[in-house]
Amino acid sequence: MPDFLISLLAVVVILGFMILIHEFGHYAVAKWLGVRVEVFSIGFGKRLLGFRKGETDYRISAIPLGGYVKMSGENPMDERTLINGAPDPAEFLSHSRWHRFLIAIAGPAMNIMLAIFLLVGVFMVHYEYPAIYDEPTVIGWIMQNTAAAKAGLQTGDRIVRIDGLENPTWEQVDIREALSPNQPLDVTVDRNHELLTKTVTPQPYGVDQIGFAGWAAKEPCVCVTDLTPGMPAEKAGLQEGDQILAVDGKPVPALAAMVEMLETSKDKPIDLTIRRGSETKDFTVQPVLLEKKYRIGIGSMPMKVTSLSFPAALHLSLQENKKASLLILELVQKMLQGKISVRSIEGPIRIGQAAGEAAKRKGWTPLLLLTSAISLNLGVFNLLPIPILDGGVIFFLLIESLLRHDISLRIKERVYQAAFVFLVLFAVMVIYNDLVKTLPGLTRMP
Repeated sequence: MPDFLISLLAVVVILGFMILIHEFGHYAVAKWLGVRVEVFSIGFGKRLLGFRKGETDYRISAIPLGGYVKMSGENPMDERTLINGAPDPAEFLSHSRWHRFLIAIAGPAMNIMLAIFLLVGVFMVHYEYPAIYDEPTVIGWIMQNTAAAKAGLQTGDRIVRIDGLENPTWEQVDIREALSPNQPLDVTVDRNHELLTKTVTPQPYGVDQIGFAGWAAKEPCVCVTDLTPGMPAEKAGLQEGDQILAVDGKPVPALAAMVEMLETSKDKPIDLTIRRGSETKDFTVQPVLLEKKYRIGIGSMPMKVTSLSFPAALHLSLQENKKASLLILELVQKMLQGKISVRSIEGPIRIGQAAGEAAKRKGWTPLLLLTSAISLNLGVFNLLPIPILDGGVIFFLLIESLLRHDISLRIKERVYQAAFVFLVLFAVMVIYNDLVKTLPGLTRMP
């Protein structure tokens, strides 16, 4: 099956499932509280197919970019239905603010719970993480002319504090680095038992313009974990599991060191010293120029794999989802402050690419991990206090509870109109970003 069709099928299934779970949360709580649900739709626009059961029309609509549950009387601009002179008790606005709050929060809550339990299931079967996360934060390589080099950091320095975070792991260091483009970071390192504090300002890097400091972790081993078919390393006879000991006689403390060596030697053949099992072998490899960089076609990311008990998996899942939720909020905050580029946002096209890549990988784990991440993002994003979104409904309810009266319909109408324009412009920006990242040459990127 062509890659495009795999990506399309994967993203339709994932997003369709996310929307179904989200809208089912609203639907289930609304029905439980006695609110009449008129429409349960996957997608927007024209009704394509479906069925009616009771008072609800269950449908699939033409535009597969979301979904909705339409409840009677939920639009404050609509005329209220009266029964014997009193508001219809089955209408949304006839219910207490507490009931409306429960209905509004149920959709995001379902997405967040799904993210949690998907990770629990994955961790109980196949918990995999980079081996480097268990290693001390010792710098194995400093790339030339980068922020880390200019700050005076050296190979062998151990990062003991970054951005106020004490004794960070490499995972935490990577996150602080990525979220801080053009922002100075205070970094304290242990150099031969002497504590030195440096200021490192990561530079924007790549299509996402995330922060890049220019350091690389000292790896327990630079082992070949991926071989690109048809590339020089595979043709020369390298195999997955080989440990790279030296390039042209120089030791390799990190894959980044080898990348920089290739940029220096360019298209000249290089001699690799490899350990395979108990044997040491030598290979000569001819680098090729690909996407303006010299490559031989290997990847090195040793992973640790285990399985967890249910209590341990649940505990870790809660930790991981809490950490990811806080990162989402920090990313939003930094974008609003102009500290990080909006290019870091991924839209439906990039999600489709990621879904296609996950679907092509062996096993269900990559696809389930991606689904969990998307579900969490959808849940947290919908809780932002933006009118039209669930968080906007909750925000209005909280204000009205404090004021002890409803906000005027005229004000609500103006706010909803402005929010609709904002969301349309936001969607256009996200899709444009996706196209820029996907189609080389569409626009010039730094």
